[in-house]
Amino acid sequence: MAYRKLFIAVAAAAALGVAGGVMAQTSGQKALVDAAKAEGRVGEQADGYLGIRTTVEADTRAAVDAINNGRRDAYARTGSQAGTSAAVAGERMFETRLFPNVSSGQWYRNAAGQWVQK
Repeated sequence: MAYRKLFIAVAAAAALGVAGGVMAQTSGQKALVDAAKAEGRVGEQADGYLGIRTTVEADTRAAVDAINNGRRDAYARTGSQAGTSAAVAGERMFETRLFPNVSSGQWYRNAAGQWVQK
């Protein structure tokens, strides 16, 4: 039952764009992160956050941090609503929304901590 409640909360957060950090990011931040993802320097992680895979510029790092801060807040709210932790909410968001949207050729960090190209 708790998993179903979490799934509903995560789906609702995703539908609002909250768990993606949309409220915490500007279009410029999103553009920086999208470019870094396409170049293989940034990727999604199994914990639901963005990770820096290689060296990035300060503005890209700041954009990643801003988006992750938005996600952290969203996962805390979503987890609380579902009666679970923010960590579990982040993992479920990765499984249900973030990973399916990783494009072919982009990198993601799996649960074992390994960077993998999709």
